[in-house]
Amino acid sequence: MTGETQTLAELSEQYKQSVPEDLRAAKTFEWYLQELREDPRIARNAHQRVADMFDHYGTEYDEDAGVVEYQMASEDPIHDGENVFYGREIHESIHEFVNKVKSGARGLGPEKRIKLLLGPVGSGKSHFDYLVRRYFEDYTRRDDGRMYTFKWTNLTDVIPDQDPADDTVRSPMNQDPIVLLPQEQRDGVIQELNERLDAPYTIRNEQSLDPASSFYMNELLAHYDDDLHTVLEKHVEVVRLVADENQRQCVETFEPKDKKNQDETELTGDVNYSKLAVYGENDPRAFDYAGAFCNANRGLFSGEELLKLQREFLYDFLHASQEQTIKPKSNPRIDIDQVIVGRTNMPEYRDKKGDEKMEAFNDRTKRIDYPYVLEYEDESRIYRKMLRNADVPDIHVEPHAMEMAGLFGVLTRLEEPSDDSVTLVQKAKAYNGEIDETDEIDEMKLREDGDELAEIAEGMEGVSARFIGDEIAEAIMDATHRGRGYLSPLSVFNHFEQNLENHGSIAEEKLDTYQRYLEQVRGEYRDRAIEDVRHALAYDIDEIQRQGEKYMDHVMAYIDDTTVEDELTGREQEPDETFLRSVEEKLEVPGDRKDDFRQEVANWVSRRAREGSSFNPQDNDRLRRALERKLWEDKKHNINFSALVSANELDDDERSAWVDALVEQGYSKEGAREVLEFAGAEVAKSELEE
Repeated sequence: MTGETQTLAELSEQYKQSVPEDLRAAKTFEWYLQELREDPRIARNAHQRVADMFDHYGTEYDEDAGVVEYQMASEDPIHDGENVFYGREIHESIHEFVNKVKSGARGLGPEKRIKLLLGPVGSGKSHFDYLVRRYFEDYTRRDDGRMYTFKWTNLTDVIPDQDPADDTVRSPMNQDPIVLLPQEQRDGVIQELNERLDAPYTIRNEQSLDPASSFYMNELLAHYDDDLHTVLEKHVEVVRLVADENQRQCVETFEPKDKKNQDETELTGDVNYSKLAVYGENDPRAFDYAGAFCNANRGLFSGEELLKLQREFLYDFLHASQEQTIKPKSNPRIDIDQVIVGRTNMPEYRDKKGDEKMEAFNDRTKRIDYPYVLEYEDESRIYRKMLRNADVPDIHVEPHAMEMAGLFGVLTRLEEPSDDSVTLVQKAKAYNGEIDETDEIDEMKLREDGDELAEIAEGMEGVSARFIGDEIAEAIMDATHRGRGYLSPLSVFNHFEQNLENHGSIAEEKLDTYQRYLEQVRGEYRDRAIEDVRHALAYDIDEIQRQGEKYMDHVMAYIDDTTVEDELTGREQEPDETFLRSVEEKLEVPGDRKDDFRQEVANWVSRRAREGSSFNPQDNDRLRRALERKLWEDKKHNINFSALVSANELDDDERSAWVDALVEQGYSKEGAREVLEFAGAEVAKSELEE
């Protein structure tokens, strides 16, 4: 019905189809036992369910990085890609997070630890935490993620002082119905379930009933002479349990309050004063299970800015993580089952790490570094996502605008290489996958060096994507107010320069360094703009294809030690070494490395052929650049460079042709004129000087 006005009946039917079929239906305990036998995974604990959730939405293994990418983060299928995460570092962090959850699912120890996401402001850790909560809600609505809890019913029939308003009471902690079985009988059922279970973990459950449910069970068993079957048949209903943060059900977010007003009851629950007059003090029925740990049971507890809490307040987390219990005031311990996730920024982490009194808490956390993105093209995708998700004015984003913004952000996050022969921009390009073998730059060595130089890890400091995104937004609105229909890299640079010192998260002592990085980015953009102008002046796709085919014919003949047919005479001849070197020298491939380069290109062509793809030099970035530069050398003698020195004096026909050529590269007409003015004169001057 997309694009059509839907009636209320149609909207209602859509909603009905989205609701799990058994959401409202009450089932018997006998039915639940049968369901467990058919699908033992229903009885999973929180870590096991969350671990399976990540796999449920799809995975893809990145062999080069040795990282599993989880599609809920790399593609965001249920939100049409609105929350996609980019960057090798981010997916490494997510991979590490999931590994800890999966280890906890197997009972290896991390189930008793707080998963602490540590990163700088704006690195995306909060958004990832948010996404996990949304997917957990969705997963529990699906058949693969279903879970159940129970209600006590008809209580006033048996318990004399039971408030009629409490005739039916839902399990206060949303516990699994299996905890209604005494431990010995429960173990027998679980053993049978594990024999049927096809999973990398085993089902376990040694929880005690919460105090209120324990009270009801004891009262009912006493009434029925310990006839458990009758109790479960007459007074228990099994109901579907769906996670819902808005209803504080199996998902809870806890935010720090004013230190003076922090109260542990926010975590563990408090007396229900409206029931005190009915049941009396210390009666378990007079307790309000509204603490954050209570609400998160069976699911996810998310602690925002966790280390901003007072030291004493964090003690509750010790039992919650290690012993998986909470201890409300004037109440017995309550068992909990949840994945506890915390988030914190660098200053709070440094403060708590050096506090000897926090040793026990620190020992119960598993730190997961969540740095900034360090690949500038992935960083640029964050900004494109921002624009894609917004109501952007009708404005054309010029080539290189997002990439150069990303490059600036990445430069502020990288550690200066200890090898003086490698510049910071070269390092950023290496991280981005632009490794030129002739430069002999070892990316892995650079990454190891960066982590050694950084206090914690590379990427934990610098300018956030949030700052850059804000400045891009300002540049867009400024262009709109000025009546400009395009966003160029130059306008983005200007906004960076104007607002760096006004941003609260950027330290004053960093400003000069960041201004220097901005100048380096301007230089990089200048080089790229010059390449684009040269491309517009001399580009000929058919000629590049022909020269590419000729190059590959001679390369294959050189490798196979055979001859090649001459284009003009048709006679067989030796590979044209002069022609081969004229292409390779455009990439500064030295003579002693030519064999490596030729073999690399030949392997690429062979691999493409096996995949059924025809040869196209446009698909190989290094070969394309070499051929374009050779074409430029061949054709530049026929270009009127004098006219380019002053773009305002260009002949209309020449200007129009060059503008059209730039438009074919992705520029708007206005943006093409700007880049001609910015880079055209530079191209002309360099050629006229020669």
